[in-house]
Amino acid sequence: MDDIAVRAVDVVVERGGKRVLHGISTTVPRGNVTGLIGPSGGGKTTLLRAIVGAQSVRSGHIEVLGSPAGSPGLRSRVGYVTQAPSVYPDLTVRENVRYFASLYPHAGDEDVFRVIADVGLSEAADQLVGALSGGQHSRASLACALLGQPDLLVLDEPTVGQDPLLREELWQRFHDLARAGTTLLVSSHVMDEAAHCDRLILLREGHIVADDTVAAVRQRAGTDDLEQAFLRLIKQKSAEAA
Repeated sequence: MDDIAVRAVDVVVERGGKRVLHGISTTVPRGNVTGLIGPSGGGKTTLLRAIVGAQSVRSGHIEVLGSPAGSPGLRSRVGYVTQAPSVYPDLTVRENVRYFASLYPHAGDEDVFRVIADVGLSEAADQLVGALSGGQHSRASLACALLGQPDLLVLDEPTVGQDPLLREELWQRFHDLARAGTTLLVSSHVMDEAAHCDRLILLREGHIVADDTVAAVRQRAGTDDLEQAFLRLIKQKSAEAA
């Protein structure tokens, strides 16, 4: 089995006449947590959408789990949590999760209870999603994505709006999933989140600034502070291009 879950080669994306991704080439290894980190508006969501097959590309190609991105056979193998919650506000958390569980032939009530607990919503299980806070709303979406036990889980800003304790718990859950064999690609605009990842893809204005392990990024930038590392690498890249 190929040890690469996602392989992007020279991916160019244009939206509204503007180039958003400028020839992105990167890989996401299987069975770890890769962070797609960078400021808002830098192309992170566009790249994630291209990986799950929801965004057309102008040129280049993306392979996911051995198949072209967006292939029908990937639908049961890839979980995707968008920034905007994708659950029904007029159903309770439990009703939402049970509805999505019905889409998976092997998911039962035990799985419903498990994923609700995994995202810290057991006490809110019988509340309408529309009455939840923004952070809880996002967690309800995450619970539904975890149901299918996907081979690849793509998470767009999953910890935004969460309190510090829950963020820590979610990152622990992400690593538990990785140890069990799931590959995770997690985006964030918060540099502190980068320290939780096994590997980093640092993205700015549609260009990759760095693509390596956390330790290697720190070593290359000459600092343990990942925010400073990101800034230094941007300056290095600008100097190289000059």
